[in-house]
Amino acid sequence: MSESNSVLIGNKPVMNYVLACITLFHGGAKEVNVKARGRSISRAVDVVEVVRRRFLPDVKIKKIGIGTQPMAPREEGGTPTNVSTIEITLEH
Repeated sequence: MSESNSVLIGNKPVMNYVLACITLFHGGAKEVNVKARGRSISRAVDVVEVVRRRFLPDVKIKKIGIGTQPMAPREEGGTPTNVSTIEITLEH
């Protein structure tokens, strides 16, 4: 799957990401990846549920992947931290 079929979740409202997913599906994409890290994971789950339950009921969850990414220290001499990640693949 190409990276152009990915929706990266951040701090914007949920409906902005829902619209991005719907636009990708209407543009001919068979699969859409919803990716998030850290505190945005709950927003990613909300996006997927709104897409499935309100707008495109025939969309199915194909795969859910979770993991951890190491993050560089924020300041010089700090300790590196880990951040959780999720990748949800939807198929139409």
